[in-house]
Amino acid sequence: MKIISYLLLCWAILVSFNVKSQEVSLFKKGERVVFVGNSITHGGRYHANIWLYYMTRFPDMPITIVNAGIGGEIAEQMYKRLETDVYAKKPSVIAVTFGMNDTGYFEFLQSDSAQKTKEKLERSYKALQQMEASFNKHPEVKKIIVAGSPYDETSKFGKNNMFPGKANAMLKVALFQEAAAKKSGWGFVDFTRPMTAINLREQAKDSTYTLIGNDRIHPGVDGHLVMAYLFLKAQGLAHTKVADFTVNAAASRVEKQVNCVISNIRSKPGVVQFDYLARSLPFPVDTMSTGEWGAMQRREADALNVIPFNKEMNEEILRVKGLNGSRYMVKIDNYKIGEWSGAQLNAGINMAEIRRTPQYEQAMAIKRLNEERWQIERRFRDYAWMEYDFLMDKGLLMKGDLATVDTIYRHINEGFVRGNLDNYLKARYPEVRQGWQRQMDVLVEQIYRINKPRKHSFYISEVK
Repeated sequence: MKIISYLLLCWAILVSFNVKSQEVSLFKKGERVVFVGNSITHGGRYHANIWLYYMTRFPDMPITIVNAGIGGEIAEQMYKRLETDVYAKKPSVIAVTFGMNDTGYFEFLQSDSAQKTKEKLERSYKALQQMEASFNKHPEVKKIIVAGSPYDETSKFGKNNMFPGKANAMLKVALFQEAAAKKSGWGFVDFTRPMTAINLREQAKDSTYTLIGNDRIHPGVDGHLVMAYLFLKAQGLAHTKVADFTVNAAASRVEKQVNCVISNIRSKPGVVQFDYLARSLPFPVDTMSTGEWGAMQRREADALNVIPFNKEMNEEILRVKGLNGSRYMVKIDNYKIGEWSGAQLNAGINMAEIRRTPQYEQAMAIKRLNEERWQIERRFRDYAWMEYDFLMDKGLLMKGDLATVDTIYRHINEGFVRGNLDNYLKARYPEVRQGWQRQMDVLVEQIYRINKPRKHSFYISEVK
């Protein structure tokens, strides 16, 4: 009964929740945005997607997004590394998220779970207050609090309600995070309530649905795209077009051009040609099945079934009027991208949904480069786990000497030490870390070299 009451309350809150109320400033050219969090941030896909959006939508406005997540952490641990790990990255913006680990796990199966949850929430709130004091010492840095992705205890896959009550505790964290952000004038973005709303809505149709993984904790790749969508929407980026244009074939003229330039229009019976130069690229969405951090094997593209991402964030509209035939073939740079009826072209088609266009291919190359950068950056965060969550309490932070290695081997079976050993043995050498950083810098330079939209030639002809 308690779970049903919670879900009804949660649904009421979720339905009334308005993403527009979460206003976060658009990132500006040259800004360094550091995302602080636990394993969901450590994994890094949602903020890699946010950066990819900026790379493709604003090709002449370079920014830098930096991963400062460490798996397994609570807010108190994040506070302790603010100076040496976060501010050291010279951020102009900090986005911090916590809650999953703060609320505990197996405590929810114990008889005194209510008291233990209360104590954990109080500890988490105290850490937030400590963060606030630290933030106040850095007024030059903009702050964003992100209420993290939810714990899913309602999906009916596998074991049900592994930690009953944890989702409610996560909601309480989101509420005090929101209140703190409002009080301090920080930005606030909520993943908890909107993602829970999506889960509940989809579970009404399929009880096994979830945006989260089979551990009920880590979102799948589709969940990370939803998180990026929510963050970008909070920044007011909904309905920011890749491009939107209308060509009148009968009159050989442009009737509309948004964020693009249409030129050199030539028409004859059954054929229209023109050149197209957009100021942005479409956002590429992967269709490959991927699973990590306890998440199920899923496709990033699965997110498009539950959020209006393409409608709100990814429209590249081709519209052609004055066509008298029934069906037309569309070529870009002499490559066929598809066939549509005259009525469909008159209404407009969203080229950002077509993976065969040269502009989509250009954007996908950027995505692959960004993924290479992201994979290297994760090595830094695996190294950070060893430094901050294992060595710091032993007085060995950033020592990197043989005595430190000996200590690690003596504790090899503790926590995640063994799993992080190989990476640490490489990363403890500053020369290796410098090499990794240079690799990432080269990848980012390449991205901002190739992300400039190119002029394309359209050829639209009637299919006889």
